[in-house]
Amino acid sequence: MTIAYVTTNEPQRTQVTYVTTNEPKPTQVTYVTTGPAPLPTPTTYVTVQTRQVRKHNAHTAIAGIFLFAYGGMDMAQGLGWNLVTGLAETTEMQYSWSLGVIIGAIVAALSIVHIPKWVYYSLGGLLQMIDGIIFVSTAEYNALIAARYLGGAGIGLITVAFIIHNSEISLPNSRGWWCALEQYGLALGIAIQVIIDTQWDASSSIDANCAHGIFGIVFSLVATGAVVVSIESPIFYLRRNNEEKAHTLQAMLLSSSKSSEACKAAFEEAKHYVSVGSSQSTGQQLASSVMPFIKMLFSRCLVPLTFSLPLSASMITSTVVAELALNWPIVVWGLLRWFGTFFSMALLDKVGRKFVSLLGLVCMAGLTLGMAGIYSDVNNTISWYYMSQVCRLSMSFQFFAGLFICCTPTYLGEAFPMKVKALLIGLIVCIEQVIHIIVIETFSTSLSFYYPYFLAVGIVLIVCLIIFAVLMPETRGLSLRQATERFCRVHDVMAH
Repeated sequence: MTIAYVTTNEPQRTQVTYVTTNEPKPTQVTYVTTGPAPLPTPTTYVTVQTRQVRKHNAHTAIAGIFLFAYGGMDMAQGLGWNLVTGLAETTEMQYSWSLGVIIGAIVAALSIVHIPKWVYYSLGGLLQMIDGIIFVSTAEYNALIAARYLGGAGIGLITVAFIIHNSEISLPNSRGWWCALEQYGLALGIAIQVIIDTQWDASSSIDANCAHGIFGIVFSLVATGAVVVSIESPIFYLRRNNEEKAHTLQAMLLSSSKSSEACKAAFEEAKHYVSVGSSQSTGQQLASSVMPFIKMLFSRCLVPLTFSLPLSASMITSTVVAELALNWPIVVWGLLRWFGTFFSMALLDKVGRKFVSLLGLVCMAGLTLGMAGIYSDVNNTISWYYMSQVCRLSMSFQFFAGLFICCTPTYLGEAFPMKVKALLIGLIVCIEQVIHIIVIETFSTSLSFYYPYFLAVGIVLIVCLIIFAVLMPETRGLSLRQATERFCRVHDVMAH
């Protein structure tokens, strides 16, 4: 028997036609609808609340902020902000911290696959605490240099661990915020050191070196307390085939039960990421990392040019010549970089990493070339008017530097495949510090040095801006696996 229904959407005008045959089976029912198309099936959107995720991420974030803040103080001290400490301004003092970072980054890159992240936070914090204790205890040159090596090694350990950890435990819609805390903490430390070095009362019973060390001790203790309650990445245990432990950690990160839909979805994505990474050989992943590595060279390795010894010396010189004293311009200069990171962090997961980075690069390039134009005539270095302009350009530069630098840890955590991720992140961090050392070694106090330096930096920024616009992907809202795949493309022009 075959039954056919012919219906319309008009009310009370339904026509039914029955067509009967002698065959008892099968029965076929056909619906033929005329008139306007029926309404589509309603779609229900489920919003996963991420407030608890932020709460758990905050444990790692607090540890990172305080440890990186003291690292920023050490870095700034070696890059020109050592005016009242009494520590001899030698080349070794200036690059000792960078060498320490290289040592720490190498150790972390080679071992982090086998050891939980909390070990690196704890060891890095311990090294920084020793650094602070030495600064409080003595003013002897060799001891302070050793302290700077230790502090740098601690930051090297923490940097690799922090970037990998936050890229793995953060949700796609907040990864930019959490990873950017690395540069936020460094910018905070730079601001503190600049303010201490220019505003400290020389007649105080506590000298600037002692204050520097006290900050290090306090920051390290607070960070250690936060490390105790931090949560390891589920990916770390999935790579060891311990799914039960990984699932438990995923539920803890989401503050939900293992059976919740949000936990299941996040855990399945983590398993997929590990599965894809494990299915490829190390050689295959190294080959596929060539393009991401080139992209990160033109991104992360610009960070040393945003805060360098020549920039600090230029700011101090221009402020003195402009007769502004080491007062509000220096303080504002130190704070503007930190303020820039605020704006950048708020925009990375909303507007996108690429647009924010391009905006920062464009403005930095223009401001740098503006300073180069002023320094092209050496006579301008003794002009109150021109040096006051350099002072203002330098302050603006630091704000836009803060906009740019926050994208770099986010991109660094997304760029490389799983098996080679730690090694290549460590290598990029080492190259970044080598650039710092090269700039330190080539710096000259001659006033004629500034023009070629700022001209060269301006040209580099313009070239990198073009390369960045063509090659760098926009990874906002993508899972870690999708972002890594996106990085392997040769070019990606989309900016938002």
